[in-house]
Amino acid sequence: MNIKYLSVVIALCFGINASAQKYVGGDISLLTKYEEHGAKYYTHSGEAISDLLGFFADEKLNAMRVRLFVDPSKAPEDEVGEGVCQDLAYVCALGKRIKAAGMALMLDIHYSDSWADPAKQYTPDAWALLSDANLASKVHDYTVDVLTAMISAGATPDFIQTGNEISYGMLWGARGAAASSMKSYYAGKENNAERFFTLLESATKACREMCPEAKIVLHTERVSNIDYTLLFYKDMDAANIDYDIIGLSYYPYFHGTLSQLDRCLTETKSAFPEKKIMIVEAGYPYAWEVPGTTYDYTTFYPYSDEGQQKFTADLIRTLNRHDNVTGLFWWMMEANECGLDWNTQRVTDKWYNAPLFDNRDGRATSALSTLKDFLPSTGISRLQTEPSAADSPVYTIDGRLVKPAGQSAQLPTGLYLKAGRKIAVR
Repeated sequence: MNIKYLSVVIALCFGINASAQKYVGGDISLLTKYEEHGAKYYTHSGEAISDLLGFFADEKLNAMRVRLFVDPSKAPEDEVGEGVCQDLAYVCALGKRIKAAGMALMLDIHYSDSWADPAKQYTPDAWALLSDANLASKVHDYTVDVLTAMISAGATPDFIQTGNEISYGMLWGARGAAASSMKSYYAGKENNAERFFTLLESATKACREMCPEAKIVLHTERVSNIDYTLLFYKDMDAANIDYDIIGLSYYPYFHGTLSQLDRCLTETKSAFPEKKIMIVEAGYPYAWEVPGTTYDYTTFYPYSDEGQQKFTADLIRTLNRHDNVTGLFWWMMEANECGLDWNTQRVTDKWYNAPLFDNRDGRATSALSTLKDFLPSTGISRLQTEPSAADSPVYTIDGRLVKPAGQSAQLPTGLYLKAGRKIAVR
């Protein structure tokens, strides 16, 4: 049967708006390490999980996020102990598994050898001596190389973050350099703004060249400061930065109440009605406080399985009030030291307190099964609606392109990947 016809029939039968495709899942950048070290994963009821990606699919999750560092071997030892290890080979292999599981893939390019966030956006060690002009060229060429490798590996990303939490710019300067020499950016200010815009343009240009079907995400984390969030994206529009999705981090213990998030989403949609919004990082503890916690909501959401689940349900209800919010990704959902000898096998030097598995017994928390409530209920598992036959390329399960975007050729009977989802042709 023709894929376009089948999809249209399904969409009509279930009243689905094809433009409102939603994605839910998490950042699972350490999954390979946990598996290699022998972490034990269990369902909430205690049944052993042998295939975690398959389990996520069974839980109706349809997208995963993976971070990429330029050269994580240059990261400080303490940051390696926080989970910095994701070089290109690692990301290609994990990305291929995610795509083969029928899920969409979000690639989070840090453009740094280690963590890039509002407090630090250090230039990779190998790029530290480049002039600003040469650095922009390097960003373009590196992005091309990354995407070439991922396409070749069968790990073509569906979403690409050109930088991680870039509220204050990116590629400030070398780690260890004087603070006064760092080329950070501040929305609405001229200092280093043109430099930042040029770097972003170099990155987004490479994304369009290599993965024209992928959506570009600009990721910030200033939900707690709505005025700044709006000013940042107004700067992006004024500079004609090419992107598709506003990506936000939201951790209530850092960024404030769900009411604060709701106001941020409302005002952001009003200012940028043509943009989709995704929560590309979120989380809440199942036990114990996250270090650095600013706001304590344990009166409403105790640090417990039940409290985490209640927060997740309320978060989803908040997001689902906004029809332009199309993605939700739980940060470090796979973290789980269960079954590992702490002295010889641990993956990180400290337990993360807000994953979706309990480090003590390896069981999935109740919140994991709640995530699927972000998706519209259709009665069909993991449906991919298609507004036209030319909207996305089609790949074999192992990542080989069989129908480029813009073509309407009939495919042989079998299973394929389209826009990060499995489709069946009969």
